[in-house]
Amino acid sequence: MSLVRRCSRTACGRPAVATLTYVYADSTAVLGPLATYAEPHCYDLCAEHSERLTAPRGWDVVRLTDGSAPSRPSGDDLEALANAVREAARPHDRAAEGGGGPAKSGSRSAGETRRGHLRVLRSPDS
Repeated sequence: MSLVRRCSRTACGRPAVATLTYVYADSTAVLGPLATYAEPHCYDLCAEHSERLTAPRGWDVVRLTDGSAPSRPSGDDLEALANAVREAARPHDRAAEGGGGPAKSGSRSAGETRRGHLRVLRSPDS
């Protein structure tokens, strides 16, 4: 059972469609798509109140609206992510040798330790 979040404005019971956040350091009010979770310092607004939003004098309002972005990753996005993970997991030393046997121990630069696809570089001073 999912609960519909309501507009934060007093006496408004309409469903929320946007989230308002104030960035006090920048004197900016940011209005964006409805946040995934209710945050204590943010305000959920219905369509009417989000359209009529005004900020205090001297403040800027930034409206983040992107109705064209998919709400879930597409098949192309997932395939690109899988390819990037495969590439990162492939040992670079083997790729340089054409996929042959294990990498030569002398092929690493001084102070470099390999562990899987991660490298630890030590500073020359240590």
